[in-house]
Amino acid sequence: MSFTQSGKRRIYLDHNATTPVDGEVLARLSSWAMEWGNPSSIHVFGRGPKTRLREARDAVARALGCSPLEVVFTSGGSEANNLALKGAMSAARARGDQRRHILISALEHPSLKRAAMSLVRDFNAEVEVIPVDRSGRVKLEDVQSRLRPGQTLLVSVMLANNETGVVQPVREIAQIVHAAGALLHTDAVQALGKMPFNLRELDVDLASFAAHKFYALKGAGALYHRKSVPLDALIDGGGQERFRRGGTENLLAISAFGYMCTRIGEVAERAEHMRALRDAFESQVRERISSVSITAGESPRLPSTSSLVIPGVDGETLLMALDMDGFAVSTGAACSSGSPEPSPVLLAMGLSRDEAQASLRVGLGWSTTAAEIAEFVDSLVRVVERLRGLRGFQVEESKAQAVEHA
Repeated sequence: MSFTQSGKRRIYLDHNATTPVDGEVLARLSSWAMEWGNPSSIHVFGRGPKTRLREARDAVARALGCSPLEVVFTSGGSEANNLALKGAMSAARARGDQRRHILISALEHPSLKRAAMSLVRDFNAEVEVIPVDRSGRVKLEDVQSRLRPGQTLLVSVMLANNETGVVQPVREIAQIVHAAGALLHTDAVQALGKMPFNLRELDVDLASFAAHKFYALKGAGALYHRKSVPLDALIDGGGQERFRRGGTENLLAISAFGYMCTRIGEVAERAEHMRALRDAFESQVRERISSVSITAGESPRLPSTSSLVIPGVDGETLLMALDMDGFAVSTGAACSSGSPEPSPVLLAMGLSRDEAQASLRVGLGWSTTAAEIAEFVDSLVRVVERLRGLRGFQVEESKAQAVEHA
């Protein structure tokens, strides 16, 4: 998708960080905003908002493949991750369940990792990390070997990684985790709108989502909460969200989220469109730029995501140069922007610091076009050649060292 800012045409290729608000959402905002009453009020001004809230919940539930009663609206994915881990641990302790072992993959979002670490402080939990290799995939045997029946309370493995796009075998992990009597949470924030899936088929107990990754507004998200799983609220208040999340609901953002979920049937076709563009992009880049490798290129990935390692350039410098050229991309997770350290996800996969610091993430969207990809490749080729020239990069030497990250 292209935009005009300050008189300059810009092409947006960072849809993993956030997505532009859908045009139909924008067109409906004013009418949704007229429903300004409190959904908890029983008078006429609260009835319309309560109906809108119920309709949005139903739409989200249908899109995810669960019951409306299993949808807890939150402020976004980070809150949903925190509610899943902290709420499950708190509820377990309240019932006298003393299990304190938590497993998380090495690829998790910072909000999940930090929530897990808070359990160590607040509940004396023991958090263990499931490793990955350069494929970016969690191995089932690594989950199996680390589970402790009678001690492991919860396992968290994200459905699709926000930096590499690698999709995890969550359904198979669920079978192993449940056989050990533990709960499974998945951070599905990056998957919604980019790949078809169904929560019933995945068989997870808890799952996190964010509206702004699916062409809706920031400020709304959801936690799927299987009805049989005890869960304590993080935010105490009134009886909103069936006492699982206090506070008056962000009805405008939730309405936008619900509307986009009515369009979940478009995802499969949109995914194929993005897959074709991504594959063409990666083919062109490897043809025109020497020594480029695709991180986890042989693994199952989101069709919208391409993570590159381009030796001979610094990722942050490349990012800024491309931005000046009119292209919005990233070097990794937006939440880690500004950190001088290379991506923990790429390091966990076994990439060297030099490789991680030479990374570039391209995130395609529903409206990305072949013409925009062609323009971007031309720009990327020019910028890489210039930056490599400034650093005296020797193509001949790098070729012998280039390895496809598979």
